[in-house]
Amino acid sequence: MMQTFQFGALRTQAGGFVMPLGILVIMAMMIVPLPSALLDIFFVGNILLSLMVLMVAVNTQRPLDFSSFPSILLIATTLRLALNVASTRVILAEGHTGSEAAGHVIAAFASFVVGGNFFVGLLVFAILVIINMMVITKGAGRVSEVSARFVLDAMPGKQMAIDADLNAGLLTPDQARARREEVGAEANFFGSMDGASKFVKGDAVAGLIILAINVIGGIIIGTVQHSLPIGVAADTYVRLSVGDGLVAQIPGLLLSLAAAIIVTRSAGASDMGGLIGTQMNLAKAWAPAAVVLVILGMIPGMPNTIFLIMGALAGLAAYLAVRSTGQAAAAADAMASGPPLAKTAGDKADRSVEGLPAPITAEEVSDLAPLSLQIGYGLIPLASGREGGNLVARITAIRRELSRALGIVVPGVRIRDDLSLPPNTYRLRIGQTIVAENSVHADRKLAIPGPATNRKLPGIEVKDPSFGLDAVWILPHQQPEAEAEDYTVVDPEAVIATHLGQVLQQHAGDLLGPDDVQMLLDALAEAAPTLVQTVVPKLVPLHVLTAVMRQLLADRVPVSDLRRILEGLAQLSGTNAGIAAQAEALRPVLAPLLLQQLVPIGATLNLATLSPDLEQLLLRTRRQGEDGLTLDPGFSATLLRNLGQAQDEAQARGQTLMIVVTPALRRSFAAFVRPHLTDALVLGLTDIPETRRVEVTRSIGLPSALPPASDKTSKG
Repeated sequence: MMQTFQFGALRTQAGGFVMPLGILVIMAMMIVPLPSALLDIFFVGNILLSLMVLMVAVNTQRPLDFSSFPSILLIATTLRLALNVASTRVILAEGHTGSEAAGHVIAAFASFVVGGNFFVGLLVFAILVIINMMVITKGAGRVSEVSARFVLDAMPGKQMAIDADLNAGLLTPDQARARREEVGAEANFFGSMDGASKFVKGDAVAGLIILAINVIGGIIIGTVQHSLPIGVAADTYVRLSVGDGLVAQIPGLLLSLAAAIIVTRSAGASDMGGLIGTQMNLAKAWAPAAVVLVILGMIPGMPNTIFLIMGALAGLAAYLAVRSTGQAAAAADAMASGPPLAKTAGDKADRSVEGLPAPITAEEVSDLAPLSLQIGYGLIPLASGREGGNLVARITAIRRELSRALGIVVPGVRIRDDLSLPPNTYRLRIGQTIVAENSVHADRKLAIPGPATNRKLPGIEVKDPSFGLDAVWILPHQQPEAEAEDYTVVDPEAVIATHLGQVLQQHAGDLLGPDDVQMLLDALAEAAPTLVQTVVPKLVPLHVLTAVMRQLLADRVPVSDLRRILEGLAQLSGTNAGIAAQAEALRPVLAPLLLQQLVPIGATLNLATLSPDLEQLLLRTRRQGEDGLTLDPGFSATLLRNLGQAQDEAQARGQTLMIVVTPALRRSFAAFVRPHLTDALVLGLTDIPETRRVEVTRSIGLPSALPPASDKTSKG
């Protein structure tokens, strides 16, 4: 593993050293005369480079996977122009000596393509230039221009989508940061490609001009300085010029094609040489390039030795790329082989170095996660995707469902193992407060008996964590038998996720803070900017708005209609109503949102009421200025028992117990009922829309166990 890392580091350092040196060599080629042998090597290397770039472009899935392409295109174009300058110098200076004056590569291309007719060579060269300029380069430039415009126009929307996914808990902060960097890199890439396409177009024009200079200048030099007959001079210099032009235009055509491919399918964090070295270390690119070079080296008339040597080098590079890829994969598997120690809202595991104790971090001392789920080591497979667990996916689904139902963004749940917990125990915390704790068995399934269940199954008998029903943990092979006996069989991940959803719904008010409310206001400001600017904070301070929304959520009232909340609070701004009173005043316009989630619009609302005597008694025992009732303990116990029976009957019908009382009593009675019957709803008469059909299914009368007038009181 260490050798692999050292190899990657050395390769990156070599890339960072070779690239500046290569640029200096290219600049020197324009000034220092080169012998024909070096020209041959550079021309073949230029063909290899263009083939490599084309193969990488073909194997690239996304433009950002080859974000160094604009830089490579610039370097390759500069190399080709430098070779044109060097070959022009040799052609004009030594062309009179014969067709081999500028090297074997130019001579081979001239004789192979031109044949015995240099006019044919001129036409072939002209056709290649037209294809390059008018078809490939022009089309790629247009695609780059349009893509750059569209990518820049789409950047704000993409950034907002990333922020929304981050706030919804679908992304971790690291993932969101990576997404933002990717969006910026994509914009940089297409902007660079829009300008890089001009390189190839300019190179084609320069090739035409250089060809004309070589032909005209060569004929003049050959006839005037070297006293060659005009026919001989024309034949010699046109052959050399066309061969030179073809050697330059074929790589240019390949690069133009690569540019077209890459833009029809941005910048890296390392230096350019390291980035190019990393991205071009691809066996799928080197192997085809090696095959092409070997084939070219076997064609008669070509400089076989140079092509075969270059092909062998490309094949060696392909072999090294395969080996380094295999070593990197083995190193990654070795790093991933250890047991996961922690899991944070997005499948990330915290690990300590093998054999060394984990360092103490500030995160262990002050965990700032708004929601955290601690699990014993026996439940780690449930949260590990590698072991088939889908707890993270189920929790994400529960959070998404709750966010839509409550109208807030339920924060991400940080899942961490805790060795201090028993192996099968899980614990849910909101901030630093433990709000729920229970046990599940990762290797079993929970079977809950139904109405038609006649016999008990062998297993571990427990109470269902979510609803307190009798249940039994059975082995997986018992599931068919349990389902045949009318048991409902639930996976352990579903048990934890359902319990989590129920607890979060009960503590929804604790999940909302000023930052969350401000985020909701920012979203509303895009649709109703005047409303937000007028109300917050001019009429309603942010902390007051937050407190009112938390009060509504405590009663399970959704706050998704933030527009109506702001409008209602604006009307109440002139009064001296407290937080609870303001929340009660908003209920008539918000409670229908809750009712439509529980009972479809066309269905009848089954309601329970209090008898007039009981309601009047409770009104007299209401504590002024406070939430709650002052009742005799025995009287309270009897009343709660009657309410519990009503809730059991409602749950047996698959319904939620909804108790309707007078608006003056609703808040106090809800505070009395909420700690004992968490699933019951206490509604005011004004909470029921006039358009809904209602039916009173039960009337709860005055308990007769103890008289209400007693010196002993209980604060409900």
